[in-house]
Amino acid sequence: MLQVKNLHASVEGEEILKGINLEIKPGEVHAIMGPNGSGKSTLASVIAGNEDYEVTEGDIIFEKANISELSADERAHKGIFLSFQYPVEIPGVSVTNFIKTSINQIRKARGQKDMPANEMLKKIREKAALLEMDRKFLSRSLNEGFSGGEKKRNEIFQMAMLEPKLAVLDETDSGLDIDALRVVSNGVNKLKNSENATLVITHYQRLLDYIVPDVVHVLIDGRIVKTGDKDLAKVLEEKGYDWIKEELAQQA
Repeated sequence: MLQVKNLHASVEGEEILKGINLEIKPGEVHAIMGPNGSGKSTLASVIAGNEDYEVTEGDIIFEKANISELSADERAHKGIFLSFQYPVEIPGVSVTNFIKTSINQIRKARGQKDMPANEMLKKIREKAALLEMDRKFLSRSLNEGFSGGEKKRNEIFQMAMLEPKLAVLDETDSGLDIDALRVVSNGVNKLKNSENATLVITHYQRLLDYIVPDVVHVLIDGRIVKTGDKDLAKVLEEKGYDWIKEELAQQA
């Protein structure tokens, strides 16, 4: 589904990603872990098409098509979703109106008509129930005055409504208490199927107790330096990253 080949990316002239290679197949959940400043959020942003970052080398292949030159909107229309680490507030635009507009813009880009109002309402109710969201929440301005947990739950609600082929979750667990983490993770798990994929970016093992990854990658200094199964995350939780850095120093 997704292939990242020798990806190099910079921001304001500083190279952040230094040759990322990554392949995610349909039905898989991949996790990327690493210390602060290693390039995790940059990778998420570059995959989603954030124009603040300059791709200086490499390719991003999505469903066998090179999307490296596509805008963020065009990538979203193809089925790539990014859950932001810090969701923005949009005063005056309700959660419901925002999601209606988003869905219909994607349908328009695919040559489809707007989703019928009754079908939209039914879907909104179903997905809100999935994430244990109060109906009153849907009439509030997008993210305005939301708690950290409410913002993250709203991001997963958007994901549930949009039904992307690839969901990139950038530190969705940050700022969540245990109950909110459970609800958000449960929503992600229920949306998983054999035709979509998820890339989870996190600092902590606790999220991966709920969203169990098929593959775990360690990103340090702009490079994926180690890959393993879900047990690798447990080792990282116990031992940190210094032992990997020591291994890399010995190999140099």
